[in-house]
Amino acid sequence: MSRKPRLGQVNPALSTLFSAPDVQGARRLRGGISELDAGQIETDGRISDRLDLDVDGLKASIEKNGQRVPVLVRPLEGDRYRLIYGRRRLEACRLLGKPVRAIVAELDDEQALKDQLIENLERRDLSFIERALVASALLDGNQLESAERTNKSVAEILGLTEAGVSQLLSVVRAVGEDLIQVIGPAPGIGRPRWEELKKSLSADPSNRSLLMEAALRAKRTALPSQQSSDHAFLAVLAEASKPIQIRAAPTENAPSVHIDGVGSAIIKTSNRGKRLKLDMQATEPDFIKWIERNASTLINDLHKRWKREED
Repeated sequence: MSRKPRLGQVNPALSTLFSAPDVQGARRLRGGISELDAGQIETDGRISDRLDLDVDGLKASIEKNGQRVPVLVRPLEGDRYRLIYGRRRLEACRLLGKPVRAIVAELDDEQALKDQLIENLERRDLSFIERALVASALLDGNQLESAERTNKSVAEILGLTEAGVSQLLSVVRAVGEDLIQVIGPAPGIGRPRWEELKKSLSADPSNRSLLMEAALRAKRTALPSQQSSDHAFLAVLAEASKPIQIRAAPTENAPSVHIDGVGSAIIKTSNRGKRLKLDMQATEPDFIKWIERNASTLINDLHKRWKREED
């Protein structure tokens, strides 16, 4: 029984598609390779598949050896072009102030999307979460007709099962694109760890700003030998996995408060003001037991008193 290629493997069907006569015919080329000014090439209107362009190595290579692999663009009105693929090559040339070697092809929207996906999916260096974002963009964006924005259609495009697409989408939706953007591509983090983070967030949708702060802090402190976005992911996972009472940051140092005739207490609140922790040491243990028995009544009485004062 044949198996669909796993995420991260080359999809043979896409390799065949790339060289098929009808696909080649759909690329109405304008001559050979052109040299374009980077400022002429627009990047909007395409699926954003890269969380971190990271062009330093490519920039050094192009500076030394030149741009060996051209980008693919489609012409727009005037002397403008829209990038189909080659985002990192374009950015490296832009930083170097060099012209961009490009293949200019007359493509319709459907063929432009197909070409970008072929390029994306045959690259082995897209991380799990970057591929998950591609699936999310296909389903939620406007690159496909509304009738085609289904898990089944996206699965056929990406060479996955519908269950595989659902798995990708569930991670993106549970973790959130805002947090994913802060973490970055995390190339060393595969599906099981992202699933672990998804479960932690589903069990406790905690203060996301704390998780983002953890990611940013990890990136700042990552060693040169560490992949900063991998480090950021692990920091977020560690933070999300902490018990609630540990993760909640106190609004202040919460000094001990002396209560005449009772003992002392430390009162802590979360930084969102929705959680309170009372750590009391009473001189009479029976008083603690009495509070424990009557906690519901006492809290209700305090709430009624607060409401009267607020009114």
